[in-house]
Amino acid sequence: IVLPLLMVLLVGIFDFGNAFNLKQKLTNAARAAARLGSSAPTNDLNSGGTPNSITSIRNFVDDSLVAQGVNECSLVRTGGTQSSPQLLWTFTATGNGCPAPGMTLIIDRSCCAAGVLTAGSPPVQVISTHIQISYSYKWTFENVIGLIAPGSVYPGVSQISTDAYVPNLD
Repeated sequence: IVLPLLMVLLVGIFDFGNAFNLKQKLTNAARAAARLGSSAPTNDLNSGGTPNSITSIRNFVDDSLVAQGVNECSLVRTGGTQSSPQLLWTFTATGNGCPAPGMTLIIDRSCCAAGVLTAGSPPVQVISTHIQISYSYKWTFENVIGLIAPGSVYPGVSQISTDAYVPNLD
């Protein structure tokens, strides 16, 4: 009687730790990509298609996830879609064994945040780079919950999301 409960508890702790670790890796990748994007030139953004500066940010996120041991869902092979009139590109990747709906990377080079530069001055729009990553995480807990509650339905995939903002330098 105690063994199934202990298994569920241990797998739950292990699984939650892995999900938290993945969240930290996604956050690190988003922050670093936002820093890269904030220093990237903006003169190619209205050239049509996916500009080189956006492609370099996407590739950076892909390389960062691979270096951290995260399945990048074949992100580097996906094409982005631009949303008008903003300078916003969305990349969706579902390959390489990722659970559906996969991973979504949103790169927004024209994100605005209001801020006050000096006390008493009116708010100033600060143009920033916003990186948002949403990643499908498959819980291992789904395989073990059947020991305690046979026939139970457990939602085995959750979305882990993170984002980062960095003011543009140019």
